[in-house]
Amino acid sequence: MKTRKKTLRDYLQLKGLKITNQREIILKTFLDSRSHCSTDDLYIRLRKKHPKIGYATVHRTLKLLVASGIAIEQNFGDGQARYEPVQDNHHHDHLICRECGLIIEFEEPQIEKLQHQVAAAHQFTIESHRHELYGLCSRCSHLK
Repeated sequence: MKTRKKTLRDYLQLKGLKITNQREIILKTFLDSRSHCSTDDLYIRLRKKHPKIGYATVHRTLKLLVASGIAIEQNFGDGQARYEPVQDNHHHDHLICRECGLIIEFEEPQIEKLQHQVAAAHQFTIESHRHELYGLCSRCSHLK
């Protein structure tokens, strides 16, 4: 299996683009972030150690990560794109707090099973899906 760095290199080469040191740093920082980061989040994280990397470079590199299949772009209803690494053979769903923006990943086999049962009952083949539940996290629900 190819490493994500190799995947990015191959994609950039195919598109006639160069793998720059900045792109490699952004890729590593993105993969190390372990969260659903926005361009702003990643830029703030990068700026601490790499002040010469610009916001536009971070934004464009995230778009390249999506195009190369390394990342997924998601929108959780707050108008801000968030990115997470593609995880081979691993599916998860999301709980999203409408107050503070907390995103909790979860896996629930019963939900997956029910989705397949519903699809089968309607003679429908699922190719992909997203399951997002919006509400308040425990911290925010206590504050209301």
